Amino acid sequence: MARGWESKSIEAQMESAEDKPAAAHVAMTPEQIARHRQRESLQLARARVVQQLEIAREPRYIKLLNDALEDLNARLSQLK
Repeated sequence: MARGWESKSIEAQMESAEDKPAAAHVAMTPEQIARHRQRESLQLARARVVQQLEIAREPRYIKLLNDALEDLNARLSQLK
């Protein structure tokens, strides 16, 4: 029974994907793709640093993380 529900859900997802306009899939140049990937990578790194800052207790480590966060913020602002 669960299998039938699963296949219906997949079928509904496929239909909704077909209904979306083609403009949602914008063709990007290789440079745009590289820039997008770099931005995502920096955002993930920033999220990790913020997470580490929340649990850090050692002052030197906190300073290191704050410096890393400043650098990541600067690099992200350059990409925008």
